[in-house]
Amino acid sequence: MERMHLLFAVGISWMRAMLLRLRGAIVGAKVSIDSGCRFVRAESLTLGQRVTLEQFVYLKCVTESARLTLGSWSFLGRGVEVDCQGSINIGEHVLISPGCFITDHNHGIIEGKRIDQQACTVGDIRIEDDVWVGANAVILPAVTIGRGAVVGAGAVVSHDVAANTIVAGVPARVIGHRK
Repeated sequence: MERMHLLFAVGISWMRAMLLRLRGAIVGAKVSIDSGCRFVRAESLTLGQRVTLEQFVYLKCVTESARLTLGSWSFLGRGVEVDCQGSINIGEHVLISPGCFITDHNHGIIEGKRIDQQACTVGDIRIEDDVWVGANAVILPAVTIGRGAVVGAGAVVSHDVAANTIVAGVPARVIGHRK
């Protein structure tokens, strides 16, 4: 019975990937998309082979020119939200734990204008290969996270993170290095 359930789940995931392709996304082989995932402007998405999206992942491209890329073998945990207006590039073998929020834009804060009247500022995000982002971390605009870096759970990343560096806290700061 368990084998039948597994085969059914794989088939449903395959169908979700096929539907995403039909909506204009570039989707690699053996991508796994769990239930409750949402996609805004699917035509702006590129998912490499064997990408895994757990339940309730939300990938939102807010403009026609937005580009959101997830490299092969990358994993987005339950409830991850990626909000893209410019460009967000997530490398290969990246693990983004449940509850993370990644955005490449902010609202303006000029005095004398209501917040909803202000233009957004955009700064591209790049997460290089072999990065682990801990649960509920937030990655803000104009950030590069270097290859092999680790972002601690709950961290708020507002500046670049060097390769093989471990950061944690609010705001995120260096607490160690991978050996």
